[in-house]
Amino acid sequence: MRSKPFVWLATATLALSAAHAVPSAQRATWLDRPLQNWNKAGGTVPRGPADKSDHDDAAERCKSKPPQTPGARATASAGWVPQLYLDRELIKGDLELVGAGSGLRDMWATVDYNVFVFVGGIYAGALSPNVMKPGTDASAGVVRFVEDGITVEFARYKPGDSTCCPTSRVAVRYRIDRSGERAIVVPMEVRTTRSY
Repeated sequence: MRSKPFVWLATATLALSAAHAVPSAQRATWLDRPLQNWNKAGGTVPRGPADKSDHDDAAERCKSKPPQTPGARATASAGWVPQLYLDRELIKGDLELVGAGSGLRDMWATVDYNVFVFVGGIYAGALSPNVMKPGTDASAGVVRFVEDGITVEFARYKPGDSTCCPTSRVAVRYRIDRSGERAIVVPMEVRTTRSY
């Protein structure tokens, strides 16, 4: 039986403190430019800001076990607090996605986060070139496994949007390039999926 999962991102968007109630305005981000791959073949998990006290705090508050998978262990070793992403373990075949934050604020909401991809237990890249904040522009949401890779939905906020309701959402399709010595995540296209 798994330990109590981290309930984050889904609730984080709704549980932000008043100081964080207004999302950042839509700005020129990597989603607004032609896609260029920020992931490099043979790369390592970017260094995160979490330290032992952040890990201990998350373990105590969420009653979680130490990281169990190779990807989660590598993420923790790089200074992140690995968490179930949207309350789910994301593994399909040899592909593992690990949600990881820098720590937790009130209501178990993660502070800053990214989603890291591992192929056969080896780091293959991140789904965003930037650290994301829940409820802000270009923050990741739903992840889906597709035939040749992954699709991820990102929120797009404009001034005046509340954290619950971005103006639109876009989907980014990623391919897992296995042609080299090590697999690498390659962003392929961005398309608008929903506008409100």
